[in-house]
Amino acid sequence: MRKLIPSWVRVPIVFFIIFGVVEFFIDSGEKPAFIEYPVVLLFLFLVLLILIANEAIIGALENVMLHKLDEEAKARFLAEKESAYKFTWLKETYNKLLGQKPIEEEGEIILDHNYDGIKELDNNLPPWWLYGFYITIVFAAVYLLRYHVFDAGGQFDELETELADAKAAIEEYKKTAKDLVDINTVTLLTEAGDLNAGKDIFNTNCVACHMADGGGGIGPNLTDENWILGGGIKNVFKTVSEGGRSGKGMIAWKSQLKPSQIAQVSSYLLSLQGTTPANPKAPEGDVWVDENAETEAPVE
Repeated sequence: MRKLIPSWVRVPIVFFIIFGVVEFFIDSGEKPAFIEYPVVLLFLFLVLLILIANEAIIGALENVMLHKLDEEAKARFLAEKESAYKFTWLKETYNKLLGQKPIEEEGEIILDHNYDGIKELDNNLPPWWLYGFYITIVFAAVYLLRYHVFDAGGQFDELETELADAKAAIEEYKKTAKDLVDINTVTLLTEAGDLNAGKDIFNTNCVACHMADGGGGIGPNLTDENWILGGGIKNVFKTVSEGGRSGKGMIAWKSQLKPSQIAQVSSYLLSLQGTTPANPKAPEGDVWVDENAETEAPVE
């Protein structure tokens, strides 16, 4: 087997087999093992050196043994070694694909054209070119029938499908990515952890204007049903994020708070509605009614 395959083919094959086995058995996540673990790269480098050294040692031993043979045995050994490296099948395949006449037979296909002693051969088109041309004809026929006769989905249809899948994937991701929340996707948070986090944000940033119990001071009362810029989680989220009325409202907090934090503090201050502050400020704005809220049918 060794005589049939030269070393320049044998060494890469053995190396990549070992490389594949290493990658298969070592769990390195999304990265290749030799990148995730430098020791694996060192191991593969040593394997390559050993394979090359092994070929060099065997070649040196063959040369030593060759010098000890008599002339007849030496000639036989060299002939076997040379014949082993002749890939005759490869050369024959190449000649068939080329489709040319041998040089000694070119006299049969010389044309009568003669330009200053330069003559032209009437060679057939190379088989590889002809086969490729026939394949393109078959492909064109199949393409024509599939996309222009039977109206199969084309590139634009595939694009629309991929865009729809991508949009669905983004929406699914937004459900778990809290900091991607915006006025269109924000919902009222009711978990104790979110409300406690919102309370901490409120106590740090909002009590100076709204008081600790939400009764209002410089800012309006947050415990009544009146709202200047609209109530509900979406309106409150927008007010906290973008700021209040120009010139006399509160600042926009979007540059200091993350979207998830704005959602938490907005949910917390909405939980203050209906509570009784120590010194409530007079109502400001209008009573806000959620138009999307379900109303109970009257009992007859």
